Amino acid sequence: MVWVVLAVVAVAVVVVIRLVVSGTITPDAMPAPVRSQPDPGLPQEPKAADVPLLRFDTASRGYDIEAVDDELDRLEGVLRRQEAELAEFADVRRSAMDSEQER
Repeated sequence: MVWVVLAVVAVAVVVVIRLVVSGTITPDAMPAPVRSQPDPGLPQEPKAADVPLLRFDTASRGYDIEAVDDELDRLEGVLRRQEAELAEFADVRRSAMDSEQER
């Protein structure tokens, strides 16, 4: 009787090992996340107005929503400051070019 149980356990172990090696079953039982909406992501050169348009799917392992929101708010602020500095530099440059042309 003991031999029968050991034989069944041995066969089961061999079958499970073969399934894992062949990729039929994986050690990680979590399925890949499924997207419920298109992911436009950020453009190559993002602007502050692009940040509020970002959307993220949640998965069973999820993410800390508040942390993502805080980081997006920070990113939007950085982009707004950079856009303002760039506009200021463009105005200074334009003014300098205008005064050069007047001479």
